[in-house]
Amino acid sequence: MRILRVDHVGIAVEDLEAAAEVLSLLFPGHQAHVEEVPQQGVRTTSYPAGETALEFLESIADEGPVGRYLKKRGNGIHHIALQVDDLEEALSELEKRGIPLIDRKPRPGAGGKRIAFLHPRGTGGILIELCQSPPAIER
Repeated sequence: MRILRVDHVGIAVEDLEAAAEVLSLLFPGHQAHVEEVPQQGVRTTSYPAGETALEFLESIADEGPVGRYLKKRGNGIHHIALQVDDLEEALSELEKRGIPLIDRKPRPGAGGKRIAFLHPRGTGGILIELCQSPPAIER
């Protein structure tokens, strides 16, 4: 398993539009693209921050993971996402090392990425997402 970079920091917010108003001051000229990810129960948008991104998540399902997080904690950092070179290999390797997985198999995420979460009880209480970008289209 090779970690390529911190892909993004996921931040749960009660209201994506209200957050966008404030973020437009921090990221002038950035046109936010909102994407709904029904499998995750969220609407999301990202803002570039160097080689990583700040991903803002609004729940569209009160009983989804982000909805439950917001009820318990309010706005705040939800997860850290690490981009890996081979998601299946990473999951297999981490499971062999005894890291509990939320996802044993990758699932669809925002931006066409494949994602999987590690359980916080095996990562010091921090929710970690592993992601793999879609293959580049050759021209």
